[in-house]
Amino acid sequence: MTQILALAYAALAAMPLAMHIALAAGAPLGRYTVGGRFTGRLPPLWRGLALVQAALLAGMAGAVLARADLAPASLAPAFWPATALTLLTCAANAASPSRPERLLWAPVTALLAAAALGVGLS
Repeated sequence: MTQILALAYAALAAMPLAMHIALAAGAPLGRYTVGGRFTGRLPPLWRGLALVQAALLAGMAGAVLARADLAPASLAPAFWPATALTLLTCAANAASPSRPERLLWAPVTALLAAAALGVGLS
């Protein structure tokens, strides 16, 4: 079950990861991130930060996979920090002033949090 939950986390994390790559490439999806602060394309600095977020998401997925023995063990120490960040992200998405961000990402990050906690507590 632990491996299934870890794979679910990785699959779900691919969704916001892909969106952040698209944001960095200039996709007009600003209303789905940073509280809807930008309705279209993100400004250049924020596009760079979207790449940082994509890399962070990939690392977090790696840590969860490592905890379930599906990725290099060297990533496993980052598991609980990744889980904590997932929980904080879930809370931020649920409280976002952007309705599209809340509707899309709050459920996804809630599932991510449940999967991470399932991996950690099993």
